[in-house]
Amino acid sequence: MKQIVRKITISPIRVALIYLLLFLAACGQQETVTPQGTLAVPTSSAANTPTSASLLPTDTPLPAPPTLAPPATATAIPTLAPTATPEGPAGIFLLTAADFGTDRNPLTGELAADPSVLLRRPIAVKLSNAPPTYVRPQSGLNQADIVYEHIAEATITRFTAIFYGQTPPSIGPIRSARLIDLEIPAMYDAALFFSGASTGVNQRLNSVDFANRVMRANELGYYRTGANKPFEHTLYGNPVQFWQGLTNKGLNVRPSFTSYMAFSSTPPPGGSAAANITLDYQWEKVNWQYDAAAGHYLRWSAGVPHLDGNTGEQVRAKNIVVIFANHQEDATICEQITNGVCTWLSLEAQIWGSGRVVIFRDGQMYEGTWTRANRSDMLTFTDASGNPLPLQIGNSWFQMMSVAYNNPLTVLP
Repeated sequence: MKQIVRKITISPIRVALIYLLLFLAACGQQETVTPQGTLAVPTSSAANTPTSASLLPTDTPLPAPPTLAPPATATAIPTLAPTATPEGPAGIFLLTAADFGTDRNPLTGELAADPSVLLRRPIAVKLSNAPPTYVRPQSGLNQADIVYEHIAEATITRFTAIFYGQTPPSIGPIRSARLIDLEIPAMYDAALFFSGASTGVNQRLNSVDFANRVMRANELGYYRTGANKPFEHTLYGNPVQFWQGLTNKGLNVRPSFTSYMAFSSTPPPGGSAAANITLDYQWEKVNWQYDAAAGHYLRWSAGVPHLDGNTGEQVRAKNIVVIFANHQEDATICEQITNGVCTWLSLEAQIWGSGRVVIFRDGQMYEGTWTRANRSDMLTFTDASGNPLPLQIGNSWFQMMSVAYNNPLTVLP
């Protein structure tokens, strides 16, 4: 048995505080209140030290993200060579724009039943993940091409789901944007749909380079369910109308991708058995278990099967991609104010440059490096030799994890 053990210990008092504050937040707070805590910080890297969450926002901005190279032209393709030639009639290897052509989805590698859907713009939709009583099961998860699960603030997580190749009947509950949403739409040439944002995040969205594709809750396609739960958890979206709204504005055009993830229908060499994955986000553990008969991973959250609200089916993914990135609290942006005091600062996942990635596919684990050299680039993955590390054809969950967490990944064969 091979294990990578990363353990976080939380006192019973803190556990109680977590559930008490989540309950209070669900009963009327604009944003979910989460327990105050400080990420464990590696002593070897001062750059990873988060700002104290008890500080009020100041007028002193944090250092700006590094300047990324300007977007490449739409015809640009990765310069890396694949580790092997395509496997022939029994296998598929996708790497370049030419490999995907006009009928394969570059976000999943899947052959589109109706290639016309690839002419529309991807949409990134913000989904809540806490408190579970009010937000689960979320609708649309199994029809997203890619789902990013990221730390919102403190230790709770939130999702940004990318929809392109499929059209679910509804998506939600839709919640507010975070700093990571200044990056994700840029990577996929997507439009952003969300319920709102804190003042600081809103100001940045107003001036971001895709500001014309920032679609707030007064746009076509948003609706309230009328469900008997706190109002902030009742906002959903009709993606057909989302795309129609983009069409009405002249924005619903085929995306221009400047980099491509690699996909292969057969596992690359060098993997190790990984049928059971646990990710410890401190407030909740996420577990993925490989279903060999179906060829995908199934998701549990807090020990309970995580379901898609549209179908009642368990959430599943062909690829689980654990992205380790530096996370930095922004002292200029407050996400939660309680009694006039900033309780939680906005947390920025710094997904530019490169870092460690662990990819799970076909019941196998692969260690590698993620890279994002240009602002318009997707995250792409390479092995220790610098060769493309391909995903299995199908949907992916990108699990964003702070490098400051103390080994939160456990893997069993």
